[in-house]
Amino acid sequence: MYASYENLTFTSDEGLTWYGSSDFAKRGFCKFCGSSLFYKMNDKNSIAIAAGCLDAPTNLKIDKHIFVKDKGDYYEITDGAPQIERF
Repeated sequence: MYASYENLTFTSDEGLTWYGSSDFAKRGFCKFCGSSLFYKMNDKNSIAIAAGCLDAPTNLKIDKHIFVKDKGDYYEITDGAPQIERF
């Protein structure tokens, strides 16, 4: 899920830690358990949010599958959403 970074607010950021994972992006994760929560490109105003960290009901829908060229041969994607080999 993507959101505008300037519209994102946190009720608490006590455990949030940012890591510069490359020259072009950083990742936000929980410093207590290590869960990956966010991915932010340095030159973009949007932020990717791990859907699994949101409380239900999220009312989210799959828009597309990315990196399907690299998926395991044991995965079968049958929901009809577009499949993108590279993002």
